[in-house]
Amino acid sequence: MRVAIVGATGLVGSTMLRLLEERNFPVTELIPVASERSVGSKVPFKGQDYTVVSVADALSRKPVLALFSAGGSTSLELAPKFEEIGCYVVDNSSAWRMHPDKKLIVPEVNGNVLMKEDLVIANPNCSTIQMVMVLQPLYKYYGIKRVVVSTYQSVTGTGQKAVKELLDERAGGKGDGVYPYPIDMNVLPHIDVFQDNGYTKEEMKMVLETCKIMGDSKIRVTATTVRVPVMGGHSESVNVEMEKDFDEATVRRQLAEMPGVTVTDNPANNEYPMPLYAAGKDDVFVGRIRRDYSQPNTLNCWIVADNLRKGAATNAVQIAEYLHAQGWI
Repeated sequence: MRVAIVGATGLVGSTMLRLLEERNFPVTELIPVASERSVGSKVPFKGQDYTVVSVADALSRKPVLALFSAGGSTSLELAPKFEEIGCYVVDNSSAWRMHPDKKLIVPEVNGNVLMKEDLVIANPNCSTIQMVMVLQPLYKYYGIKRVVVSTYQSVTGTGQKAVKELLDERAGGKGDGVYPYPIDMNVLPHIDVFQDNGYTKEEMKMVLETCKIMGDSKIRVTATTVRVPVMGGHSESVNVEMEKDFDEATVRRQLAEMPGVTVTDNPANNEYPMPLYAAGKDDVFVGRIRRDYSQPNTLNCWIVADNLRKGAATNAVQIAEYLHAQGWI
């Protein structure tokens, strides 16, 4: 089981390494890969330090699995090269997500659509992953007509430079300009670039990816994505209009039965999901579950997850675990 981590020195890449170790994935040879400036540096794995190598060196070792977290342009260039040697690629960038021939996978939701010949597999956007984990049981039991989501996304979603910028600003210094405005003591209703339709690319990712993962192009989704000065994970306020009516207690039970979802919903004791407590955990947390009285068959809820784990690294490793369970790697 030769496993390459492409982007091994980044936030998501280093989290992938930790998760492979935590989940005891059967790695026999680890191949950490990063940009030329990082070649020769070390990354820790299972009590040892491994030397970061170049892409050419990694390809020569013929890995059977490559977990990518190195940006879209890198994935577009390199994923086909790994595919050519028969290596499965699980890519965390947006490069392949909406490609008509590539699967977009959250294992608990649609892992069953994967086939042996799917060598390049897309890992969805972090904010989409946690939302569809909660939407799946609602879709199964009630059908979904429309979703309105507003996100409150951690600076860790931008990367190490953004984390440093927040901490520098919080200490009274000046950031490096990762964001167009200060992030500490502020909220930026702007994630990724603006599109011609007035939405950001991040917002359109949630719209398009949700329909692809759920396998239903009729679900209407509208999103507003917001960056907040938080490091523990992403939060979402989600309003779901369903085709059938529901009972709130039954919905709580159905959500609690969904693998990978934890219901934290006890308003009397101020118990609800928060990024502070989701940090470092693999589950998606849902609470504030309540009926929307402004229109029929509609539910409000609050969803939180660690965006570096289930929103990125955990989901990628779970895809790898699925491939291994099928005997494909």
